[in-house]
Amino acid sequence: MTSIIHAEIYTGQGVIPNGFIRFDRVIEAIGDMTDYTPADETVIDLGGKRLIPGMIDIHIHGGYDVDTMDADPEALIRLSEAMLAEGVTSFFATTITQDWNQISRALEVARDVIASRQTTIEGIHLEGPFINPDYAGAQPLEYIVEPDVEQFLKWQEVSGNQIKLVTYAPERPGARAFEAAVRATGAVPSAGHTDATFDQNHLGQVTHGTHLYNQMRALHHREPGTVGYCLLERSVYAEIIPDGIHSSKEMVEFAYRMKGPERLTVITDAMRAKGLSDGEYELGGQTVYVKDSAARLASGHLAGSVLTMDQALRNIITFTGCSLEQAVQMTSANQAEEFGLTQKGRLERGKDADFVVLNANLEVEQTIHRGTIHQFKGRKG
Repeated sequence: MTSIIHAEIYTGQGVIPNGFIRFDRVIEAIGDMTDYTPADETVIDLGGKRLIPGMIDIHIHGGYDVDTMDADPEALIRLSEAMLAEGVTSFFATTITQDWNQISRALEVARDVIASRQTTIEGIHLEGPFINPDYAGAQPLEYIVEPDVEQFLKWQEVSGNQIKLVTYAPERPGARAFEAAVRATGAVPSAGHTDATFDQNHLGQVTHGTHLYNQMRALHHREPGTVGYCLLERSVYAEIIPDGIHSSKEMVEFAYRMKGPERLTVITDAMRAKGLSDGEYELGGQTVYVKDSAARLASGHLAGSVLTMDQALRNIITFTGCSLEQAVQMTSANQAEEFGLTQKGRLERGKDADFVVLNANLEVEQTIHRGTIHQFKGRKG
């Protein structure tokens, strides 16, 4: 058993200014230092450093020279281990529009790795191929298809029902039946790479938007589009990539003012080049050029990001002026709430011992995943 004492603890529901947390694989006790009773255990005194729930990235293709589409179990384990340095203790392995057999293979491997409990992967995000080709972005055009219930159900079966989030275009033929099928399996259909009008999103009862602003019908004063729908509908969780590249700082702040911390979800949409130097990389069989923290195809289209989750945490605070408590809601609590990750996202007795120690500059010093402590030295994103 281990206890961390004298920590400023952000639980995901509030703040304990001077608290303790006792844990093994799960949290055994948490509270104010006035309630702490020494025991026969290892004690770590943080001296007032901040402790937050492990961060959850629901939209990430890869990083550190790994991609979900590689369909390589050892590589996914390496990716999971590398992301601990970012403070990520849970993520959704995210696919891309590709040949159906390649997607199937990636789903099989992700399923088996999740079942092994050797990683921090908690599900799969199926991004495409059921999207609008006019809003493809970095999704390969040749593999885009209309929403297909039968194919989705096959993939969900192949994945061991691990597909938790599906990016699709609500305006395409067959979307209503597709949405019903996705929801019936417990997954969330998400509007993305889409030209859907406000009314079409409403008809689809959309409750999630994939990377807000990017590759979705824009806001217009006579037709709010998908952007307007995501911002105006209070029930919608809107993903945001706070790298200052996918959206300007001002538009990130605008989204925050519209949604508040309760329905804005921080993601990275990171690809293979995250954590590596500038150069040429690959995404969905396409060459990606990384320079000055931006990943682009030869066409100039953005192709994911190289953003780390700890930098995203710092950026969302800088861009919006939100508190660390509110940032925690957008990097952990919202994701756990939306996707039923009952053991994640908040710090309370009985939940997994997944949390992160931050220094005064909000840099990751320790990440604890299911009770195992991983030590870093103020790693910068």
